[in-house]
Amino acid sequence: MKTFFKELFEYGHHFNQKLVDVIIDNPERTSEKAEKLINHILNAHQIWNNRINPKQPIFGVWELHAVADLKAIDQTNYEQTLQILDKFELTETINYSNSKEQTFSNSIRDILFHVVNHSTYHRGQIATEFKHHGLEPLVTDYIFYKR
Repeated sequence: MKTFFKELFEYGHHFNQKLVDVIIDNPERTSEKAEKLINHILNAHQIWNNRINPKQPIFGVWELHAVADLKAIDQTNYEQTLQILDKFELTETINYSNSKEQTFSNSIRDILFHVVNHSTYHRGQIATEFKHHGLEPLVTDYIFYKR
């Protein structure tokens, strides 16, 4: 199962990097919404990583970063997730508080699957934004990546 999660996070990292490249290369056609969404993907990933294994100050859910910093943020998130996969058992339960200070408990497996699913959902929204602003959406389907 850990190997599969590593593959899923490699896939997400690959396409996050490519999306940031498109944003960097097309600032005049990148919508504000697309930039907010890629920031949100990276922020949420960092927040969840830090709930499992605190390493750095937590980003705000909708915090905006300089476009030039996005690839490095994604790289750090990816590396921290790989460390989590090496260090923790997927069945371990994590207690945490959300942004509204509500407390919850979930397994690391469920948290990591949420990060993958959440990122995929928002990359789909970015694809729609790209299309509406004259950019060719990336084909980010997992099966195409695995081919």
